[in-house]
Amino acid sequence: MRHANVRVSGKPQVNEGIHLIVSTSAALLPAVVRPTADALHWLSADHGAGPVLDLLDALGWAIVDTPEANVHATSPDGCVYVGWLPEDPSAWQRNIVWHVRVQPANGDAWVQEFGLHTPSEAVAGFLAALVTNSSR
Repeated sequence: MRHANVRVSGKPQVNEGIHLIVSTSAALLPAVVRPTADALHWLSADHGAGPVLDLLDALGWAIVDTPEANVHATSPDGCVYVGWLPEDPSAWQRNIVWHVRVQPANGDAWVQEFGLHTPSEAVAGFLAALVTNSSR
């Protein structure tokens, strides 16, 4: 029987240079789990702001709501603004409800907007990734 090419403590082994092709039974490999189509639950718009506002509140952002039911939030360092704008006519014209504006300390400002049918969980996921990667 041949042995695999192995080095222990940097010393050559007697069987060094002999290559062994290993095959295994499919029964020993982990099963690939594929949910059935009816078991999948894709996010869909709930037209609420709960998941985003809960995240931002937990992160210590300043959150202000207006009498018109729009909500504005700013990161503790003031570099990121998030607006939930369900009652803003200019947002309606652009067909958006979420507006995210980022002003990096050393870079150009950028904006990301999300439409009415974007689930708030997806926006919260985007913001969580933004916050997680902001210290790089």
